[in-house]
Amino acid sequence: MIKTKLPITNDYIWKKIFAKKGNESILKDFLIAILEIPIEKVEVQAEVSLEKQLEENKLGRLDILAILNNDTIVNIEVQVINPYDFIDRTLYYWSGNYYNALTAGENYNRTKKTIAINILNYEQFENGPYHEIARLKRDYKNYILTDKMEIHFIQIPKFVKEKRGIQTKMEQWLQFISQSNPKGVELAMKKNKEIKKANDEYEYLTGNEAERRLAFLREKAIRDEKSMVQGAREEGERIGEIRGKKLGEKMGKSIGEKTKQLEIAKKMLDTDMPIKQISELTGLSANEIKKLS
Repeated sequence: MIKTKLPITNDYIWKKIFAKKGNESILKDFLIAILEIPIEKVEVQAEVSLEKQLEENKLGRLDILAILNNDTIVNIEVQVINPYDFIDRTLYYWSGNYYNALTAGENYNRTKKTIAINILNYEQFENGPYHEIARLKRDYKNYILTDKMEIHFIQIPKFVKEKRGIQTKMEQWLQFISQSNPKGVELAMKKNKEIKKANDEYEYLTGNEAERRLAFLREKAIRDEKSMVQGAREEGERIGEIRGKKLGEKMGKSIGEKTKQLEIAKKMLDTDMPIKQISELTGLSANEIKKLS
């Protein structure tokens, strides 16, 4: 029996709340909060069922791909552990969505604005606010090169640390997503009916045993991956420490032997022994012996 209530950032639960057919209004309100643009229509792109995807590849990407107002592509991904290559990863997937939206034979000016929204349960950047947007810019006066690229980073731990309220629509949603302040969640639900609807869906998902089981499997797979990555890193550090110690001992021994040879050579020089002979006896080069003299 699974008793622990899984977080909303469990991406199986996340996708069930925001991408389930009939929950379009929830996703629409959330996107309006993040992007701060008017949205008339949201269409979630169909794919294989979550259950099948989870069974076949427990660590596959369970992200949401949607089309806004028929002309803007949005990809939403939840990341609960830091993969340490996330910037390259998000650029890779952003470029794939941008590229794939252009059908064969279409002119390049038909490419669609493509937005990546990353909900991160860790701090990607040491400095800066909890919500950052990356865009393509020119060096000259930081002019925007194109408005067709946006990558959003929403860092939940930073939001929690800042103890934000519920003044804006984004703050209301992040109170719900973080679940760090029960009173804040209650107030957010009172202010926003879509958050109340999302919370009802969340309560159902975490109360339904079958759904809980699938979400738990997803959580377990991610935790196992995190453990393996951490274990590999610690093992790498241990091996590096051992190799470094051995190398240090070897170098120390080598330096000690060299010092001893130099001392012997110096004594031989004091007896006016020829440099060539000293070199043959100590293994030192003629130049090294000359420096001693």
